[in-house]
Amino acid sequence: MTIAGIISAVVIGLILGLLGRLVAPGKQSIPLWLTIIVGIIAAFIGTAIARGIGYANTDGIDWLEIITQVVLAAVGVTLAANLYGRRSVNR
Repeated sequence: MTIAGIISAVVIGLILGLLGRLVAPGKQSIPLWLTIIVGIIAAFIGTAIARGIGYANTDGIDWLEIITQVVLAAVGVTLAANLYGRRSVNR
């Protein structure tokens, strides 16, 4: 993977993560780095699902693939917020 590929994965992950945060219900108290990670994972899984079902290669913008990725990002952000919020500090 090239530097451009890594940068584009981070940018797309950030965008998907932020869209996922907007779609997810409630307040998500997770850091930006976790949002980016969730967005990147959602992008990869959403693309795999779209290719597996057969709607990843269409003419123009692949709206169904993007919707799949955003829904996965929303689910991922919700799960991450619930798991991240359960952390407790032992003193």
